[in-house]
Amino acid sequence: MKQFEAEPESANAIFGPQIEKARAFTQKLANDSDDLGLLGPRELDKLWSRHILNSAVVSETVKAGDLVADVGSGAGLPGIPMAIALPEAHFVLIEPMERRSNWMLDVIEELGLTNVEVRRSRAEEVLDLKFDIVTARAVAALDKLLRLTVHLLKPGGSLIALKGSKAAEEIEAARKLQNRLGIASFEIQICGEKFLAEPTSVVKTTLDSSKEN
Repeated sequence: MKQFEAEPESANAIFGPQIEKARAFTQKLANDSDDLGLLGPRELDKLWSRHILNSAVVSETVKAGDLVADVGSGAGLPGIPMAIALPEAHFVLIEPMERRSNWMLDVIEELGLTNVEVRRSRAEEVLDLKFDIVTARAVAALDKLLRLTVHLLKPGGSLIALKGSKAAEEIEAARKLQNRLGIASFEIQICGEKFLAEPTSVVKTTLDSSKEN
């Protein structure tokens, strides 16, 4: 079994009664990461803090009962940690690569996650579902991401993009799309401030509630 970052104390507060599932997911991600190219080789030293908890706290942007799409899910980030932290919402992990989709299916079965499903597809090919929330981590710049995903959102729905220090710049670049895509607002939100030394920064882009895509 691969060695990785020791579990931070905040993990138990974030996952609560779901902590064993979070531990099992973290271990499986560590074990399989090299073979499947899920994370870079130096990432195991920061696996909990940079990947698992950083993703899980984004569940603060989701309500119980929401239908959430995680596009370009890859290693199940942020979708699987979010789904573990918030079992009252339903998550669809959208990923075009077969080996990664199959890996996520195995994870879901092993962990007994009943609120998660996998769709092997590109985001732009998913035309039969509308979501309350769409999440994305390290997929594309915000303007490109909006063009790829806006059709997935219900009127009034939000794209939650995990972004770093360039969040404000990406918002400015995406403003040219505001009228065309029916965007009501852009907002930078900080998730996990109560739990993490380095909280997660996200850009929340919300559609006009009257806009049909």
